Amino acid sequence: MLTPTAQIQPWSHLGHPVHAVQAGPERPEGPAVLLVHGFGASTDHWRHNIPALAGRHEVHAIDLLGFGRSAKPAGLHYGGALWRDQLAAYVADRIGRPTVLVGNSLGGFAALAAGVALGEQAAGVVLLNAAGPFSDEQAPPQGWAAIARQTIGGALLRSPVLQRLLFENLRRPATIRRTLNQVYLDRTNVDEALVEAIRRPSLDAGAFGVFRTVFDIPRGQPLDELFAQLGCPLLLLWGIRDPWINAAGRRAAFQRHAPAATTELVLEAGHCPHDEVPDQVNAALLEWLAGLSGPAPRKRAEPPAAVRAPAAAGDRTGA
Repeated sequence: MLTPTAQIQPWSHLGHPVHAVQAGPERPEGPAVLLVHGFGASTDHWRHNIPALAGRHEVHAIDLLGFGRSAKPAGLHYGGALWRDQLAAYVADRIGRPTVLVGNSLGGFAALAAGVALGEQAAGVVLLNAAGPFSDEQAPPQGWAAIARQTIGGALLRSPVLQRLLFENLRRPATIRRTLNQVYLDRTNVDEALVEAIRRPSLDAGAFGVFRTVFDIPRGQPLDELFAQLGCPLLLLWGIRDPWINAAGRRAAFQRHAPAATTELVLEAGHCPHDEVPDQVNAALLEWLAGLSGPAPRKRAEPPAAVRAPAAAGDRTGA
């Protein structure tokens, strides 16, 4: 599902093929932009964003190892460190200049970690409903009941038979569509192309092996530590009706730890606002990117009229 403006740019990391695409005008404005998908997704999930952003900017999108059209080799330690290093290496090897990293969900955590690792080569970080733990969320369970639930539940989920059954069910088109319908408030873009873009990589030979690693995946460096080390501007875009991550509560945690120079926009959408309300996300991104070379961003600024969530939504979420 390659957008008309994008070209495939094959690359490799640690000797493994990586799928990436690039688009942009002959004379791009500002920093480059690198788009990073979430768990189970791919570069295809940026189908409605690449053409809009590439009208002004040099835009790249990449499939993380283990996902999409990238390799899914056995033996890799899948997790935040692998994907952080993959993104940082791509910026150094293929872009070669300051870059804004934009990530959704798991890709948000990887983009933030890479933004810290890149230092001055990171021109900015944009997080859309980002995953990742805070330090206080990594505390071990308290009490015998909590410990037993975690231990027994973890043992069951590590059963190869149960993992295989779960994997086979999750990659069925009907299950993929049902899952997407849970996290898209507006289901207009939950179409056959999106379902197929998620299903197709699950048919690759190494897909089940990657899926199995999820149950033992390292949680990575806490978000609050990464925020404290981040040296570039940060934009938080929230699909505030996200049922997977309790977006309203998670937003409050981000507000406690995010750097002072953070811009925050709230959208009436679910877990994947870039695909659910792409026009609003594209407008917000283009406005924020244009301001990177101007005055410092305002802390948690109000969104422009085009992307402002209705007041009632803010009241409901307590945001």
